[in-house]
Amino acid sequence: MSGRAAGVARPARAGRVGGSRGDAFRPDIEGLRAVAVLAVVMFHAGVPGVPGGFVGVDVFFVISGFLITGMLAREVGTTGTVRLGRFYAARARRLLPAGVLVIVATATAAAALLPPLQARAVLGDGVASALYVANYRFAAQGTDYLAADAPPSPFQHYWSLGVEEQFYLLWPAVLIATAWFAARCRRGGADTAAWRLRAAVLVLAVIAAISFAGSLRWTDVSPPWAFFSLPSRAWQLAAGGLAALGATWWRRLPPLVAGPLGWAGLGLIVAGCLRLDDGTAYPGLAALLPVGGAVLVVGTGCAHPVRGVGSVLALPPMQWIGRISYSWYLWHWPVLLLAPALLGHPLGPASRLLASALAAALAVGTVQAVENPVRYGPLRKAPGRSLALAGALTALGVCASLAALSAVPAPVGKGASTRTPEIGAGQAPAVPSAAGRTPEEAAVQRLTAQVQAAVAASVDVRAVPADLMPPLAKAPVDKPEVFVNGCVRSWLGVGQKECASGDTASALRVVLVGDSHAAMWTPPMEQVAAERHWRLETMAKVLCPMLDLPTFSPYLGRNYAECTRWRGQILDRLRAEHPAVVVLDMARRYTPDYGFAVYGGAWLDSLSRMVSELRSTGARVLVLGPVPDPRSVVPTCLSEHLDSAVDCAPDRAVAVDDAGIAAEERATVSVGGSYANLVPLFCTASRCPVIVGDLLVYRDDNHVTIDYARWLAPVLEADLDRVLATP
Repeated sequence: MSGRAAGVARPARAGRVGGSRGDAFRPDIEGLRAVAVLAVVMFHAGVPGVPGGFVGVDVFFVISGFLITGMLAREVGTTGTVRLGRFYAARARRLLPAGVLVIVATATAAAALLPPLQARAVLGDGVASALYVANYRFAAQGTDYLAADAPPSPFQHYWSLGVEEQFYLLWPAVLIATAWFAARCRRGGADTAAWRLRAAVLVLAVIAAISFAGSLRWTDVSPPWAFFSLPSRAWQLAAGGLAALGATWWRRLPPLVAGPLGWAGLGLIVAGCLRLDDGTAYPGLAALLPVGGAVLVVGTGCAHPVRGVGSVLALPPMQWIGRISYSWYLWHWPVLLLAPALLGHPLGPASRLLASALAAALAVGTVQAVENPVRYGPLRKAPGRSLALAGALTALGVCASLAALSAVPAPVGKGASTRTPEIGAGQAPAVPSAAGRTPEEAAVQRLTAQVQAAVAASVDVRAVPADLMPPLAKAPVDKPEVFVNGCVRSWLGVGQKECASGDTASALRVVLVGDSHAAMWTPPMEQVAAERHWRLETMAKVLCPMLDLPTFSPYLGRNYAECTRWRGQILDRLRAEHPAVVVLDMARRYTPDYGFAVYGGAWLDSLSRMVSELRSTGARVLVLGPVPDPRSVVPTCLSEHLDSAVDCAPDRAVAVDDAGIAAEERATVSVGGSYANLVPLFCTASRCPVIVGDLLVYRDDNHVTIDYARWLAPVLEADLDRVLATP
């Protein structure tokens, strides 16, 4: 998952914790920050051997929970409350100056370097980041299947800062309320401070248990919300808090016990970096590795912060990296993501390391020129002015992102309109005669020839038409209704609601079945069904090809049991309903991490079996071939090449697998099915244009727009007539 970026906000004064020994400096914690940020930076830089470096975020959550809870608990234990103004002022001085500086710089660079459509989306992320709610924006985006392949945002690392800011907002109030209730419920002469401590431990343990249970559940059913949200991450912060509240117990551990436990903790963190990867269901149970490890390191350090594992963490290089860790983290991600746009080519391994080093240099400058002057300057003794500064900086971050957004208008082409001809109207291009061709086959060829003529006429058009349909700015939301009304089942959905259109009372039933690539043909199929008085039913599920293949879900991080169950339910329904025609389609973009190879032997065998199974219901079966792969997010690419649309049009050789399509057609026809090769509707012999006439072909990097799909309705209708005419 692209969202695995760590947040390294240091909540309390560097390396100091009230739960250990007053305000004693903790060099082991400073060094632990270095371990965490190095893991994250190496992971993002693509350094081999660190596939689980994203666990650095968990380490920082534990550190934050430990430091903040220790500091607050000490104040509550002494005074019974927390001076909230002073607390929030300290957080503002620590986090906002550097955080807003990077937001402003990133927003400016994104507006200047990224394609307009991508920049506009990124700048919306900037606004959310400035308000520290980016984690929920990214969680919502992560649940949108059609946005799953969107490039990561240079603001994406702000999600963890949002989690921590939300924790800072809520946790002091919880502790104050707990202390008040504990004082009210104190038994007899019991020590008030001890009673408050026990109550805080109980409350924090309950929060941790509920959050952990929720995290396990969401990891299984909604990974983006498990990864990005405070409720699913609160247990990690709470684990650090419980370690702080148990500081007295940690200090009682003899060195012979504390030493090995500290080393074991560091070993667990390293194991997480080395053993976990993007395929791990996360956070889930796997997060226990870095969280447990971090708890052991900070806990055992309460008594001996510079002995055992602390002796390594306290080394000068580790201390230096720990001091710049927050700013380094803020800079490294946007530098890595925006450098390719600046240079005009992807970064290689050496370039990624160089970019990370550049981010470290920016971090050093930020610490010296921004962080330290604000943290240790006159504002330190002026909480009111610090809070005023916080409001001003937040407004600056929001306004900078909005200003950059206004500087990137929605992209509109200036090319002359070339009206896409209506298919089936006027004089059709000549089609060579073929002996034994049925009238229905001749109609398909005649209409296909018309489409080919329009595609060929558009192959060299450069300027994006001013009246492009849909407009580039609206293309990303150009979804057929079935994608939003529940007809296309999401990852966890099983069963199939009634999704009928056309003449719903008709006895002639046509069923469109498959994944999202089947569902994208619903608009033209609905048009045909309405004109021909057929009943059309759409049955689709995201990332679930209607083939009996063992399927793994990289999104869920487990076997896709919901897909297997849905397939069985659809087959049972088709056996009961006996449709006249079943139209089968699926994406051919599945990578090997789904558990199978597209066009491989298992794929082709499964296709033959599925066609036979569908034929056994009494239906005629039409398999739709793949649409060409445009090899880019087309609207975004065009927004950057308004005067050169051909730069976004892939060569046919890279967009089409002719051998695989031919193998699918043989596998389908051999068992009595029919096959429609769609490539001639998109490509010439050399190129596949992404604009035909005034129609945008793709809404993203693989789905056809509603307008283009509807334009092809006559060809689909002729193909259905061809299938219905089959004995």
